[in-house]
Amino acid sequence: MTMMMAADSSDGAASCACKGIRRCLICENFKAKVQLEATESKIVHHFVYNPESRLAVSEDGSSDSFSFPGVFLWEDFISEKEEKELINTMDQDQWNQSQSGRRKQDFGPKVNFKKRKVHVSTFSGLPASSQKLVLRMQREPTLAGFQPVEQCNLDYHPERGSAIDPHLDDSWLWGERLVTVNMLSNTTLTMSLEDVHVAVRLPRRSLVVIHGEARHRWKHAIHREDVHQRRVCSTYRELSAEFLPGGQQAELGAHLLDIALSFRGTPI
Repeated sequence: MTMMMAADSSDGAASCACKGIRRCLICENFKAKVQLEATESKIVHHFVYNPESRLAVSEDGSSDSFSFPGVFLWEDFISEKEEKELINTMDQDQWNQSQSGRRKQDFGPKVNFKKRKVHVSTFSGLPASSQKLVLRMQREPTLAGFQPVEQCNLDYHPERGSAIDPHLDDSWLWGERLVTVNMLSNTTLTMSLEDVHVAVRLPRRSLVVIHGEARHRWKHAIHREDVHQRRVCSTYRELSAEFLPGGQQAELGAHLLDIALSFRGTPI
């Protein structure tokens, strides 16, 4: 888990929480001894996801398109008014420093993924502002039965060099569908598998769902160059089968859902 640090009230942070190979513009500019990773030039094949055809289309036309299942895009999921209200509510809470120039707010149980331990004591539920959004999600067939047990708000800003490196989300605790609401600016979610990159354009106020192969085989990232102004997103995660009825930890899962869906949460 990322250690929490003192919040920064401005868009440009004065310190960072980067560890290991993670970096942002703060530590690149102010940590004199930092050594950036040596990068090897390699050929990467670039595609763009077309949500209507659900195909990954070659950017330069040099390669054939291919089916790209596991991505669902819902444009204008929230209104301009709702977006303003959500951001105002988030900004009233503390933003904590995170890695790679991000700030975050967590509404979920504390988890040690290495030891596979879940701590419930500080978890008070998802925020009240998300209740109507979750009900709206559940009306979409792709999200039928979706019951989020965790919400993570992330704040990106170009002045901090905010980004998130290519990664696969945990699948021990978190379930099949990852749901993200994109706010304040357009951006690009980059999906990568070896030397193939697929750009998924995320319009402002849209919702994106990643599931299936896109969730479990393709890494996803937000690159620094795709953050042009402040961007805030809320990612919602559901429980894996191990924590659902019939699973080994169904009792704990039911307890987590009871807390999460009370919608009385404050950031941990």
